[in-house]
Amino acid sequence: MADIIDGQKLETNILKDMRVELTEEFDRNFQRKAFFSDAWKPRKDPKALGSLLVVTGAMRRSIKSEVVNHGVRFSSSLPYTTIHNEGGKGTLNVKAHYRTRNGKQYKVRAHRRRFNMPKRQFIGDGKETQQLIKNVIDDNLQQFNLTLADFIRRKTNNK
Repeated sequence: MADIIDGQKLETNILKDMRVELTEEFDRNFQRKAFFSDAWKPRKDPKALGSLLVVTGAMRRSIKSEVVNHGVRFSSSLPYTTIHNEGGKGTLNVKAHYRTRNGKQYKVRAHRRRFNMPKRQFIGDGKETQQLIKNVIDDNLQQFNLTLADFIRRKTNNK
């Protein structure tokens, strides 16, 4: 009976399923261009194509998830992921380069540019995240209860 009623296995299954479900939904946020139903602020340049977060897809591909202790951790190796997800102010070093305007080329000196990044969340906690977690837990508990009921039924029939 110890094999059937295994709280650690139940927790492991819940965490694995949470990782899969949340990873899929957070990835869909890039398709939705929103954190579930909360749309991202559009780019400043109206002529720019697409959403800032999906231009190359590098940030989307960089998102990794893993089960750690009693939870699921999401991370990215890209340094700018957090500022896009949470928003905030910062500075950017701009290298010297040449630009062309009205047919004339000119040199832009190296400088630092301040920016204010609006929050364009794609990963995090919220009512939709909590509902997904609740659904995963409910599904796993329902499966656990069915397995337990089947086990008890077989034991009582074998008497």
